[in-house]
Amino acid sequence: MNPELEAKRDRLLELLRACGRVAVAFSAGVDSTVVAKAAQLACGDQAVAVTAASPSLASGELEEAERLAAQIGIRHVVIRTDEFDREGYRRNAGDRCYHCKTELYSRVGELVEELDVDVVVNGANLDDRGDYRPGMQAASEHRVRSPLIDAGFTKADVRALAQEWGLPVWDKPASPCLSSRIAYGVEATPERVARIDAAEHYLRETLGERELRVRVEANELARIEVPLNALPALVDPVQRTAIVAKLHELGFRYITLDLEGFRSGSLNAALPLVELVIEGRGSRGQG
Repeated sequence: MNPELEAKRDRLLELLRACGRVAVAFSAGVDSTVVAKAAQLACGDQAVAVTAASPSLASGELEEAERLAAQIGIRHVVIRTDEFDREGYRRNAGDRCYHCKTELYSRVGELVEELDVDVVVNGANLDDRGDYRPGMQAASEHRVRSPLIDAGFTKADVRALAQEWGLPVWDKPASPCLSSRIAYGVEATPERVARIDAAEHYLRETLGERELRVRVEANELARIEVPLNALPALVDPVQRTAIVAKLHELGFRYITLDLEGFRSGSLNAALPLVELVIEGRGSRGQG
């Protein structure tokens, strides 16, 4: 381990040790997995990993969280969150993630005594501060700490430490919630995220690609994003016919292929327009 990463690791452990009894918001992504491992090392039995289960969680993620928690040796608690009951979340304006994280942190806050913890932490790193992250506001409002940021970790640092610690998710692609695939302004519903989940699972199995997205635009239009080198497979006549048939079966009305390929957060390109629409109807900032 290089000296700079070693110093950051030691700082992370020091910060978590100072928290005492700590709950980690644990999604099974590489960031929260590193924080969970660090919390277990720093706090031992006084650390707990908390995973939120809801329709917006992609299939297989909860099971992976359970496996990772067992490997790390940290106590693991699964809680039910009901973000789809929040009107602001379903409306799916530019602040959807704020309502999602508010639901998560509120539920964890209600269970603080039951969980026997003093502090809640998340897996945000320095790179997250440069992206559009309304969930960070919810974390601030609920006094959720971000030890990776405080210890100076970038995303590359997190992956490097995960590899040093032998965590199998060290190279796991980002896996945001399924609602992040729904275009802003299109209602987020359990039915839509289930359709997205089934479509992405089918395409991963069919194409053998780890990183892809099925984005949902208005009128149930599916916009498929895959790495550029996978584009030819999607336009092969036999493959294309099968994919179109499957996605129609799942309930998509139109199926399109994005020629720009896979891009994380591509729906955020519409945010300036979404902001204008929200301001125009006077609902900016409402829950």
